[in-house]
Amino acid sequence: MTDEKLFNEFAPIPTEKWEEVIQKDLKGADYEKKLVWRTDEGFKVRPYYRAEDLKDIEYLNVMPNEFPFTRSTKTNTNSWEIVQNVTETAPEKANAIAKASIKGGATTIGFDMKEVKTAQDLATMLNGIELTKVGVIFRHTCGRAIEFAQDFIAYLAANKIDKAQIKGAISFDPISCCLRNGKFATTQEDAMNKAIELVKLTADMPEFKVVNVRGLQMHNGGATIIQELGYTLGIANEYLAYATANGLTVDQMAKKMEVTLSIASNYFMEIAKLRAFRLLWATMVNAYQPKCDCACKVRINSVASSWNKTIYDPYVNMLRTTTEGMAAAIGGADSIALQPFDVAFKSDDDFSRRISRNVQIILEEESYFDKVVDPAAGSYYIENLTDSIAEHAWKLFQDVEAQGGMTKLVLAGEIKKAIEESCQKRDMDIATRKYVLLGTNQFPNANDAMLEKIEKCEEDNHAGLKFYRGARAFEELRLETEKMAKTNGRPKVFLLKIGNLAMRQARAGFVTNFFGCAGYEILDNTGFATVAEGIEAAKSVKANIVVICSSDEEYATLGVEAAKAAKAAGFLFVVAGNPADSIEALTAAGTDDFIHVRTNVLECLKKYNKILCK
Repeated sequence: MTDEKLFNEFAPIPTEKWEEVIQKDLKGADYEKKLVWRTDEGFKVRPYYRAEDLKDIEYLNVMPNEFPFTRSTKTNTNSWEIVQNVTETAPEKANAIAKASIKGGATTIGFDMKEVKTAQDLATMLNGIELTKVGVIFRHTCGRAIEFAQDFIAYLAANKIDKAQIKGAISFDPISCCLRNGKFATTQEDAMNKAIELVKLTADMPEFKVVNVRGLQMHNGGATIIQELGYTLGIANEYLAYATANGLTVDQMAKKMEVTLSIASNYFMEIAKLRAFRLLWATMVNAYQPKCDCACKVRINSVASSWNKTIYDPYVNMLRTTTEGMAAAIGGADSIALQPFDVAFKSDDDFSRRISRNVQIILEEESYFDKVVDPAAGSYYIENLTDSIAEHAWKLFQDVEAQGGMTKLVLAGEIKKAIEESCQKRDMDIATRKYVLLGTNQFPNANDAMLEKIEKCEEDNHAGLKFYRGARAFEELRLETEKMAKTNGRPKVFLLKIGNLAMRQARAGFVTNFFGCAGYEILDNTGFATVAEGIEAAKSVKANIVVICSSDEEYATLGVEAAKAAKAAGFLFVVAGNPADSIEALTAAGTDDFIHVRTNVLECLKKYNKILCK
């Protein structure tokens, strides 16, 4: 077999040649506007990358499980822990769900400890679970983390369980709790001292973490990827700085810490996010001069986003979590917890929990995602995304430190303010459909009814950073429509399709999606030869809104005629499009509105709901 490389006889094509072809194809259009994506995170993504774009990335020649661990903290397998978070808080019921989940493939159980008040409650919750084989994560322990840790250690001793074999964590993160609640439960000093005490209590449990920095919380409040990573680093640094100034070494503290990061829908960005964070963590911890590189490794728990989950068309959430699970696996997450598809409107059940686990089991058992460590390595695109995310998140971390650190900024309300500003921008992108939530603000199932299926209230009464779902504003419109429909039926939108066949069909599709986002009934047809025929058809079905769908050129005549006839018949009249040359004439003829790709869909539909949903 020859060592000669394929295609050596072909001369490489320089970037300048590719750019010449692109400019020709653009036909004078602005390159930046057409092809360069400016992310919410504040950096630009080019339309393509080449080998030359990797020359300045320093970690590329480092193997997985080598400092700075960008490429993974794993060596021979990319396996991860399949986490089932149990939302049931009653100890006996939670225990039953946990055991069923383990039987169904979960390898780690996340328990909600809100109702675990005594050692007996803990024993009931853990009864029958082999803790040397199954990992455990204890959530919501902020109030009594020390007492809980002592009870857990006593439980292990009483049942003769080897502490050194226990994997999992106590999810203690008082700074993130402060961000949510607006203040510390007691004092900042007390909270930080508890973190140190937890490290000492569990010193002989090397696989059990006790400080879990929750970047997920910031994501679900609306943070960008850069904010999630930069602020997570900032919180982690607070714990490291305090611990090393108060008797612990950086090795002791760092090895007892982990992070929980979100995994959302932006597939390649999410892969790059996890890779970037390992680099950032290693860089930060290394500045404390640990004795062992192993202190620079970070355990990353990936939890599927709640921000992007929807009430309407809920089975789409299964597709979202599948993409999220894939991104987390390729990015090298140490554990993955996927949201049950119905999490936005009800408590999970056996079916939705099973689906969330089986997605991961398929990724491992049928798709072999656990066989290759860092499969994204060398991708020109992902490597550049990793580098850009790391650069911008590190700069944000440095800015936070320059202003006095995360705790100071959290207490001053600055972090909450910055995340809320990002959330508002994301909200506007959803309202204008720059960001698509399938089934909610684009391609909705207008006949979907969810009002009677909602079992839980989403009110967030926390004084600090509040959680938010991007679909919520559109869903409030849909629910309002459903309530009105109980007595008066849904508002009816009649498509007056006339003239140019291609344009009327295209605009009819646009209108169907547009008003479908509010759950209105769309009355479609094959089209009409005359305006009068269309208006009579609209009368016969008792439409509320008539929308003309035609070409801009025909709006000057047919549109004006239709506007006058529709107003005479008492309809709201809307033009699908933005025909600049005819707007004045159409408005004078009685047109109520123009809807097009630049319309703020949410605000427009709110206006119609006020008129029609009384």
